Amino acid sequence: MGLLHQSCLMYIAVVASSNQAAPAFVRLAAHPLRWRLLTELTRSDYRVRELVTLIGEPQNLVSYHLRLLRDGGLVTATRSSFDGRDSYYHLELDRCASALAESAAALHPALHRDHAPRTTPVDLRRSAPVGVLFVCTGNGARSPIAEALLRHRAGGQVEVVSAGSWPRPRLHPNAVRLLRDDFGIDIASQRPRHVDTMTGRRFDYVISLCDKAREVCPDFSGEPRRVHWSLFDPATAGDTDHASYPAFQQTAADIDTRIRHLLPVLAAARP
Repeated sequence: MGLLHQSCLMYIAVVASSNQAAPAFVRLAAHPLRWRLLTELTRSDYRVRELVTLIGEPQNLVSYHLRLLRDGGLVTATRSSFDGRDSYYHLELDRCASALAESAAALHPALHRDHAPRTTPVDLRRSAPVGVLFVCTGNGARSPIAEALLRHRAGGQVEVVSAGSWPRPRLHPNAVRLLRDDFGIDIASQRPRHVDTMTGRRFDYVISLCDKAREVCPDFSGEPRRVHWSLFDPATAGDTDHASYPAFQQTAADIDTRIRHLLPVLAAARP
């Protein structure tokens, strides 16, 4: 009798569980068009009209589903610094990882997994090292920070360099200070470079970090993969270096997160 009672209770629990609504991530990501949007945004930040072309659906429909993804916290948007009427959409991969883990745990406790960011090294060894070029306008803050952090995180297994479409006379002192104090990286002797000096080199990835630089970035031989990260210029955040330093810290944290997400992609692409 006790065993029968226990079986009844288990049956009731299963039925009750099956009547619960699916987790928000499942409801959002399961829609075919939203899944395609998420997939495209894993590759690069895009504007709405670019996503319309990639997805092949009307702009009003794409905008509607992007709004749902934004409301769900899976996608964010930033105003373009090149054209203020435009916005770039960015996939929040850490939030997706967290939501996916929560969805698995909601299905069954045994599926719970730690969704902390990847901290283990990624093996990037290959016959020919992958080449990455970071480009922004001045090559004084965002792109040299990205160059230094990718070289640091990849353990020297990536050939990485940065350049600018309109290079500044020197690196921003906050970029030098932040990399030294927060990451132990010394770039004090580095000088900004013009992107035109890179046109004879071969790259696997050309990553623009500035909306303006993206528009004027030259083509490179070998058809490298073009990626865009729409990042705020921290040098414009304050009237003094002291006032803008918190913006540099935020931008560096954003770049470091994106690089952490880039490393497995570089590893998966190696021959």
